[in-house]
Amino acid sequence: MSDLFEEKNISPMLLHEVKEPFNSDEYIYELKLDGIRCVAYVDTKSVVLQNKRYKDLTSVYPELSNIFKCVKKKVILDGELVLLTDGKPDFYSLQRRSLMADSFKIKLAAKKNPVQFVAYDIIYCNSKDITDKSLMERKEILSKQVTEGYNLSISRYIEEKGIEFFELAKKKELEGIVAKKKDGLYHIGKRTSDWIKIKVMQDEDLIVLGYEPDEKGKVKDLILGFYDEKGKLNCRGKVYLGVSKAEQKIIEEFAKTNTVQKPWFDKYKKAVWLEPKLIGTAHFMHETESGGMRQPVWKGLRDDL
Repeated sequence: MSDLFEEKNISPMLLHEVKEPFNSDEYIYELKLDGIRCVAYVDTKSVVLQNKRYKDLTSVYPELSNIFKCVKKKVILDGELVLLTDGKPDFYSLQRRSLMADSFKIKLAAKKNPVQFVAYDIIYCNSKDITDKSLMERKEILSKQVTEGYNLSISRYIEEKGIEFFELAKKKELEGIVAKKKDGLYHIGKRTSDWIKIKVMQDEDLIVLGYEPDEKGKVKDLILGFYDEKGKLNCRGKVYLGVSKAEQKIIEEFAKTNTVQKPWFDKYKKAVWLEPKLIGTAHFMHETESGGMRQPVWKGLRDDL
């Protein structure tokens, strides 16, 4: 009989997405942490960390090597690797940590700002697969078998008030929330409506400065920008999701008589640059460190601006 702990090939359960928060007494609500999904195989002597593609992360985060001291029995935990800056998850700093290879630099980074493992589920305990138990049963087992410490914490949740919780996450400029069905089972590697993410996004009206063409010369990625308070043109970044064929034609038609020869920004070498006259709206999670957009989606051109 196969053993989940020994095989170490779990692909974590995935989240369905909806746009609007909701209240329900059938769900609990947790913060959606802006980190790296991680499955932790922990016994009473050691820990192995894997991302959702089964890559071993254990040596990358030595500050988590002692979380085995937090468990009473052999467990598999589903959770998130999070790095905090000013009390908020900082995905970009975490991403830089994940790319480190030099062991000395890794140790320095781990000491300066240690990564946290936030456990929000337990799917194996005391040599038993418990994915067939309800979420609330698993939560109870998690609270009894795992204690916090050594850079490990357990995700908190609230009940019923999903809309209010979402508004709080939005106010605090966090990534969003996750709604989880109380009686839901754990579906390894599957996406179901038992777990629902509701992300905090923002809209911004931006100038279409140009586009990067595909191999046929058609519009592919839109390059967007804005004027700052001093009247200087700034680049917000690129977007390709959500650009309709109709809008591609509008922009291509506009480009026939409204191109500029001097590039607005040097980093886009193959771009077709346009007169800064077209305006549209981009929908994205939040601004990046470099002033770009995290997970942008194009909402459409505007003819009222």
